[in-house]
Amino acid sequence: MMNATAAQTALQQAQHIVFMTGAGVSTPSGIPDYRSKNGLYTEHHNAEYYLSHAFLASHPTEFYQYLKSNLYYPDAQPNVIHQKMAALTQQGRASVITQNIDNLYVVAKTANLVEFHGNLYQVYCTKCGQSVAWQDYLKAPTHQADGGYLRPNVVLYDEGIAPANIERAVQYLQQADLVVICGTSFRVYPFAGLIDYRNPQAQVLAVNAEPLQLPFDFTMVQEDATTFFEEVQV
Repeated sequence: MMNATAAQTALQQAQHIVFMTGAGVSTPSGIPDYRSKNGLYTEHHNAEYYLSHAFLASHPTEFYQYLKSNLYYPDAQPNVIHQKMAALTQQGRASVITQNIDNLYVVAKTANLVEFHGNLYQVYCTKCGQSVAWQDYLKAPTHQADGGYLRPNVVLYDEGIAPANIERAVQYLQQADLVVICGTSFRVYPFAGLIDYRNPQAQVLAVNAEPLQLPFDFTMVQEDATTFFEEVQV
């Protein structure tokens, strides 16, 4: 266990930080954690099916309604966690690999960003491949130009991770001198498996209100991430 002050000092001294983040980073922005007590996966027992390629292919209109009702929070804004991480990336000292698909790192102008599972706000037509504004998607599930069904560029269940995202994530981790795990239980694969590709000399910190049990050497900073990052100097 490391205290928060020592961890913040480590952040300020590191030159190649990789933040590996999940839904807990966005809960202070008003976006629910899927796996929390009142989260999507708890309230909707078939959530994984509703978020699958099979459901999109067989029930495209219902898939659209489910996403629109449960995943989109267009008024959400980046919080201090996104902002401090983004500032470090803009200094050329950090990169972010996130499971989140909520676009908040993009809004915060994060550099060196890998959205491992895609982005809800990048939408395209499944018929012609053309990009479409997410605002238009929230109005209708089909492309006005050709009637093709629209979908967000996110990884659904029974779809593979984009090879370019895996490649960039591994590259960042191989260069890291510090890896910071934040806002995630670190149980979702293949995301959690990326840690195996880290620079073996890199220190690993976890910043989380609840202690994590991870199968490798790391330092636990048990503190609310919002409180922690409010004190980080960038």
